[in-house]
Amino acid sequence: MNGADILVKCLEEEKVEAVFGYPGVAIAPFYNSILNSDIETILVRTEQNAAHAASGMFRVSGKVGVAAVTSGPGATNLITGIATAFADSIPMVCITGQVSSELLGSDVFQEADITGAVESFVKYSYLVKNVEDIPRIMKEAFYIANSGRRGPVLVDVPIDIQNATVKSFKYPESVKLRTYKPTVKGNAAQIKKVSAELLKAKRPLIVAGGGVLIGRARKELVKFSHEFHIPVVTTMMGKGAMPSDDPLYYGMIGNNGHPYANKAMKECDLLLMVGARVADRSVNQPDITVTNKVLVHIDVDPAEIGKNVGPHIPLVGDCRAIFNDLMETERSKEHKEWIKTLNGFKEELMPKRDPNPDYIDPAAFIEELTNKLPEKAIYVADVGQNQIWSCRYANIKGGDFLTSGGMGTMGYSIPAAMGAKYAHSDREVIAVCGDGSFQMSMMELATMRQHGLKSKVIVMKNNYLGMVRQYQHFTYDDKYSVVDLSGSPDLEKLAQAYEMPFFRVEDPAKMSKQIDAFLKSKESCLMEVVIDPMDLV
Repeated sequence: MNGADILVKCLEEEKVEAVFGYPGVAIAPFYNSILNSDIETILVRTEQNAAHAASGMFRVSGKVGVAAVTSGPGATNLITGIATAFADSIPMVCITGQVSSELLGSDVFQEADITGAVESFVKYSYLVKNVEDIPRIMKEAFYIANSGRRGPVLVDVPIDIQNATVKSFKYPESVKLRTYKPTVKGNAAQIKKVSAELLKAKRPLIVAGGGVLIGRARKELVKFSHEFHIPVVTTMMGKGAMPSDDPLYYGMIGNNGHPYANKAMKECDLLLMVGARVADRSVNQPDITVTNKVLVHIDVDPAEIGKNVGPHIPLVGDCRAIFNDLMETERSKEHKEWIKTLNGFKEELMPKRDPNPDYIDPAAFIEELTNKLPEKAIYVADVGQNQIWSCRYANIKGGDFLTSGGMGTMGYSIPAAMGAKYAHSDREVIAVCGDGSFQMSMMELATMRQHGLKSKVIVMKNNYLGMVRQYQHFTYDDKYSVVDLSGSPDLEKLAQAYEMPFFRVEDPAKMSKQIDAFLKSKESCLMEVVIDPMDLV
């Protein structure tokens, strides 16, 4: 066996079903060896989308995604996808080809110090120097990526190492890392303190972040909320942790969240922050998270606890394990007055829109679309105004909601939807983007077509980079700079080029029937939704 064979064998040992990537000479041995495997290869059309697809696959399946690209520009193009995964704590293993070991540092063709370049965007990285080390490195890479606070791990493999031979192969049964021992079980003394506060609280509230979803703790959250009678709000990355129609769910917090959710967070007397960073997009005034209340911050990453605001009770551990431990404590009383107050906030502070009747109202469209989606549908929101409308108005009943929260990477939705569709071909998968973000990844329509990944794409078309235009509207008195998307393609002709059914929604009276036809199709579809260029989130 050579090093490339060993890499593939390691992936087989990890039960990897697909690799998303883009070949080149420096990764050619790996892609040659993978032909002898049952692992499927998915050719993306630009490298960063390999990471986005791997992200989408993990987020709906729990299986660590794998991306494999060549050296130089292949590796550097992957960085945006790696950084996007790192910001949202998404595990993946990224394999990059590298120039021959003896040429490292001599600036040869397509050489890039990728381990150095990604240092601030990975949990860990390896430059393989000995073919004998590959099994240990790959075992560690998957373990590091998918334990503790999850994240991407990069393995850089020079071409001579891929071609070097060994006499035998043995995959390690376990990992021994002396300095890496993530905490899973919560401290018993701290759990007792939380239990005591739950019994005293009159206005408790749970803020569920992306860690609840990444930690596969959705069922535990819902059960804990219902049995302890505690209402729930979510961050953007936590959307979908609680069904939108659950009577104890009160929306998304943050700058672009629901006002009644932010009001609930302000007025509660006990705040359980679970799997969420106290970051600016969710909590732009951290002081409100500690004023006149007890803050309990639960996170698997001890570095996040106290980073932006000091909790009264820090609790390090896996959120699913901690929910299960809390379920063993004494039940708190019902909070009928608090629930009544929150319902009053919701009625009083429900956002009011005054849409232009000459265009499709994006809020009404997203509500109608998501109400008609199957229960287990997967909704992938891109970045921009479309993301905010999606977060506010999408009803996620039992499916998944994916978006790029920490990095805010435009172009995320289509490749992430491809990865999600690969993982769950039986579920409806919808990517919703603006006409700006669509043009950052529309080349992946070819990947969808080639590999039969029948996700569907919706483009909110307003001929602007809408979020930036909105910022310039308020900040620079309508002096718009570099936000006009004139020259964009005719989406109907583009759909024809990829042999996709096309739908254009521009008449509000016909919107409902067009959504029905769009969802009824068994094929990948492209839908253009014409919205007011001056609409605001």
